[in-house]
Amino acid sequence: MFQYILQTVAFQLLFLIIYDLFLRKETFFNWNRLYLLGTPILSFLIPLIKIEQFKDVVSAEYIIRLPEVFIGNPISNDNVSVQLDAAVINQNVFNIWELIFFTGVSIAVVLFGFKLYKMLKVLAKNPKQKIENFSIVNLLNSTAAFSFFKYIFLGELLSAEDKNSILKHEMVHAKQYHSADLLLFEVLRILCWFNPLIYKYQNRIVELHEFIADAQAVKLQDKKAYYENLLSQVFDTKKISFINPFFKQSLIKKRIVMLQKSKSKQINLLKYALLIPLILVMLVYTSCKKVENEFSEQDSMGSLISQLHLQLEKKGELSNEEREALMPLYNSLIRKGLNIGNFEEFMKMTSTSPKWETHFLSENKPNQIGFNQKGEKEYPFSIIEQPPVFPECEQLDIIYQKRCMAKKISEFIHKNFNTDLVKGTDLEGRQRISVIFKIDKEGKVTGVRSRAISPLLEAEANRVVNLLPKMIPGKMNGENVVVRYSLPIIFEVADDKPADKD
Repeated sequence: MFQYILQTVAFQLLFLIIYDLFLRKETFFNWNRLYLLGTPILSFLIPLIKIEQFKDVVSAEYIIRLPEVFIGNPISNDNVSVQLDAAVINQNVFNIWELIFFTGVSIAVVLFGFKLYKMLKVLAKNPKQKIENFSIVNLLNSTAAFSFFKYIFLGELLSAEDKNSILKHEMVHAKQYHSADLLLFEVLRILCWFNPLIYKYQNRIVELHEFIADAQAVKLQDKKAYYENLLSQVFDTKKISFINPFFKQSLIKKRIVMLQKSKSKQINLLKYALLIPLILVMLVYTSCKKVENEFSEQDSMGSLISQLHLQLEKKGELSNEEREALMPLYNSLIRKGLNIGNFEEFMKMTSTSPKWETHFLSENKPNQIGFNQKGEKEYPFSIIEQPPVFPECEQLDIIYQKRCMAKKISEFIHKNFNTDLVKGTDLEGRQRISVIFKIDKEGKVTGVRSRAISPLLEAEANRVVNLLPKMIPGKMNGENVVVRYSLPIIFEVADDKPADKD
């Protein structure tokens, strides 16, 4: 959910940047209105769209996430209890954020209800009359002027000339249902009260509404008189975000500038074509990202189950306190929508069957596979029938082969990594190296890539991983397949500085 919100906000930001840089000063008001109404909705929809063809544009990297390898100063790598605690913390944090979200929504609903109440109160206590299809509300003892749908509010203290000019302007708002646009953004403000870009969008649409109404109203009267009317005074305006005020001081200068602006050339309509590549890039990103996230979830399931099985394997029969401590782990699997029965059934099956993890994952596996640039199939680790195996781990059951594989790779990195290479450099503290590699159909390590703050560490990580022995390749449906791995290496640089003497 959090990632969805981030994607939505990022897309809205891109859309607004395009609007402000290329479209805002154009006189294609109707096109701009369509843009401002459509792009926030698109930003909500695009992260939900997954186009199968786009998944082949970028190779889907279904990666086995190996445990972190610590080298340098000795650091404990027993993180089972830490991961279990994290499950509890994440659950609490989620609840807190959920509470904050709904509290914000509730406050936004109350504020909207208050503004609507003020509008209805003004409507009820002032006299009205019909002109064409509009209801003219005569505001007693007021110089305000604004509109809301078919209701046009005019202060009784306005001069007859001002009323005539304002009426033509506000009729444009009413005829084109500008209030519906503003109500749409009111709804978005309630649901996305935390997103400042929604408020920016609403400001842009209010500004655009005034440009549209001015452009139509000025056709029906002298342009000079209309300018003078805008500049003559600033009327009191109800500060309600879903009405169209005639006089809004912050917009008067912009409205006059836009009225004097020459009509945009038709060739400038091509600027809207910028949307096409922008939306395509967004769709490619979300389509591929969604696949990666789905399989990350699957790998996460396997990790959680392995944790639980390891606890049972170590302790055998668990005490009531230990069972309660494992309950958050069970709940984590339930929240992923898995059909694993009640807690007692789950504990019994997991503790009595060492191969249960493999059975579980095969029953909950997704159908998708990936293809690399050579057209070779790549499978996520959670659904692979037989993952790659380190030569010394071949005789073990599959659930233990995975642990053995991770252990042997960790030992190999420890043994072969040159920890002296940082001597004479300014590197200090804990250095993280992220490594990605593949085990191909022949069991060879290929495609090694690494990322670290220092090129020295990157080169050393590449060298050591490339030295890994030939593995027994992974299999799926009886065929050898390519499997990707990610290997985080934590290098704790030894502190060679002499200790301070008292």
